[in-house]
Amino acid sequence: TMHRLIPRLTLSAILSAALGAAGVLNAESPAAPGLDRPLALSEKAADLQWGDCPAIFPPGCKISVLPGNPAEPGADVFLRVPAGYTIPAHSHTSAERMVLVSGQLDVTYAGNPTASLKPGDYAYGPATLPHTARCNGAEACTLFIAFNGAVDALPFAGTI
Repeated sequence: TMHRLIPRLTLSAILSAALGAAGVLNAESPAAPGLDRPLALSEKAADLQWGDCPAIFPPGCKISVLPGNPAEPGADVFLRVPAGYTIPAHSHTSAERMVLVSGQLDVTYAGNPTASLKPGDYAYGPATLPHTARCNGAEACTLFIAFNGAVDALPFAGTI
């Protein structure tokens, strides 16, 4: 099967436009302090600011930026999708480290078997490796994702 990479969309630029006005990228907001002070919070914390994911993801996907600047290395985010939601095939220029916080999620990296994650399970995605995921079960899925590099999303047109 021929794989074709669609031009890169920088998630940080999209997040800045979509979420900047709401203060989600403001390092001084209660849920996103700078990296110079401690933070402990729940994915259900009232002061988390959620915004829509970039347009490459279907409606229903929400994101909350935690410590760090998505345009720079080392940003953390919560990503939430409703039950039954499929995260379309995409990749990142950065490696990503994920922990499923809630729900049940099947994640498939190109050339690898599907991994079924339950809350507390960890997954690692190497940079540039296309992947997709599906939130299974009756509960929404929330992922904690830490990026080594800047946060971006590259749509992938092809079969995984």
